[in-house]
Amino acid sequence: MMTEPTRIPPRDDDRGTQPAPWRRPRVVLWTTAGVVTLGFLVALEIVARGYGFSGPITEQSREVIFAPESGPLLYGGLALTMVVLTWRQRLIALGIAAGVDVAFFLVRWALDADMNFGNGALWVVLGVAVLGVTRRTGRERLLLLKGTGLGLLLVAGHKTGDTWLLITSKTRATVLDAYVAAADHALADPSWLVGRFLNATAPVSTGILHVVYGQLPLAAALVGLYQLRRVAVDRRFPAHHLVRTFLVIGLFGPAIYMIFPVVGPVYAYGAEGGAWATANIWPDILPPVTDPQPIPFDGITPRNCMPSLHTAWAVTLFVHSRDGSRAMRWAGTFWLAGTLTATLGFGYHYGADLLAGVVFALTIETAMRCSAHGWDRACVRMVALGTAVFAALLASYRWLPTEMAARPWLYGPLLLLVTGAVIYAYVRTARSARTARDRAPKAEVPGQRPAPDDSTEAGEAAEATEATEAVGATEAVGATEAVGAAGAAPTGTDDSQDPGATGARPELV
Repeated sequence: MMTEPTRIPPRDDDRGTQPAPWRRPRVVLWTTAGVVTLGFLVALEIVARGYGFSGPITEQSREVIFAPESGPLLYGGLALTMVVLTWRQRLIALGIAAGVDVAFFLVRWALDADMNFGNGALWVVLGVAVLGVTRRTGRERLLLLKGTGLGLLLVAGHKTGDTWLLITSKTRATVLDAYVAAADHALADPSWLVGRFLNATAPVSTGILHVVYGQLPLAAALVGLYQLRRVAVDRRFPAHHLVRTFLVIGLFGPAIYMIFPVVGPVYAYGAEGGAWATANIWPDILPPVTDPQPIPFDGITPRNCMPSLHTAWAVTLFVHSRDGSRAMRWAGTFWLAGTLTATLGFGYHYGADLLAGVVFALTIETAMRCSAHGWDRACVRMVALGTAVFAALLASYRWLPTEMAARPWLYGPLLLLVTGAVIYAYVRTARSARTARDRAPKAEVPGQRPAPDDSTEAGEAAEATEATEAVGATEAVGATEAVGAAGAAPTGTDDSQDPGATGARPELV
């Protein structure tokens, strides 16, 4: 008797309670992050317009047509976008970018306009986004849009940083260098010491360190591209990589500049400060330890010292290079040591800035890593510790500099101790997280069954023998073939005993 199928829809208990795609936590997280980022860029644009210069949105938009400020930066963004493309598509993209730049070059040459390159790279990055929206669907569309976003964020992050620096110079009429210089006495004034060393070993040391300091973004791009090298094959991004932490450091770091404006010893106490410098004594004469006061300064020099973002980026580069080859690990160590030496020896930072940069970098790196792999108690403790130590460092530089200079035997080791505690906590957290991921059960490939062991094969053979005696020779042959196929198909081996070969004979049904 046939019955008419029911028209009642299945209950949630029957089909499982799955949220709508737009309500899934990851989609909500990315949507929120996008809205916050866009709002932040719009706010920066409005503030910048109020001070008479263009913001990051205008600066990046104008480079679609007009001469870019940095061609290598745009091609770096293109390189990050191309990690989602195949090698054939990458060659086509590079060819199109070069062709567009040649066309722009000829037009600008004919019109006697400003000459630069990079428009072609930006056009190709935007073209990948258009291709993803119009010609791709599902995961492929999402992958292309992620690649485009990564490339554009690299450029937008640079533009955002420039806007931040201009805002700091316009909104902070005084700087707190006297406070940091006094606190730096507890660390034996490392900027003055390294500055004298570079003056004594110039031009060899200064030539090398200028390259290291200036090409830190290039080194980071190489490490980032190494980490993203399999995106085109796996068709997905790794959960965490260097570029994520780099961008977040560049986004939040300049906000601290607004709280603690510092220009650096070469400006506050050296020739670079001009008439605004308190004295031209760096690096030959140590500044006197007196009651520090805010120093009035010009409206051009960025207040970009506290914390040292070059130190933060170099620490992040060092951390991420640990998972690479031996050459990459050595390169990461060299870039970290060279960057620290350059920031001090060129007078761009105090020693106190570097300690704050280390704590800042490891705190951001832990937060980004845990947001990708999952939060646990160790992650929360590490982020809380880093945040507390960073706040304590800033507070001590501002409110205890005279006491720190008067008792260097106490405060110097204490500053190094609390920074070392953050480093130790980060290492323990990272190692425990890596161990937990290594011990986690691997996801099985759909449809794959474990290979039977010897006892299983023996039991199946015995059952086949009993079946043969019970039902006769013909049925026994069929049963034996079925058992053999069921045991052989999952093992992935054939007569050649090649462990990498797939099943040579189809499973009998």
